Amino acid sequence: MEFSSYIVWNILLSLVVAPVLYGIRSNTMDLKRIDILLNRTREEIGKDYISKATFERDLNRVMKLLEKLEQRIEKQHMMLESKIDRLIEK
Repeated sequence: MEFSSYIVWNILLSLVVAPVLYGIRSNTMDLKRIDILLNRTREEIGKDYISKATFERDLNRVMKLLEKLEQRIEKQHMMLESKIDRLIEK
């Protein structure tokens, strides 16, 4: 049985092309898997953060409480100053 150059060339191409196609297929499958994992990660990360509206609402609440606290401190300061003034006058 003689091997013609066409048969040798066909065997050589088969031995080269088959692993290349297998590698491309496995890389494509891995890329799809990584893409799915990335999308899941993005969805999970979004759950950990608050929205801008929630942040602004909470910040406004904190600012209002700080303003009330500032008013109380000023009131106490004025009362303390008036007591000190009365003590000095005596």
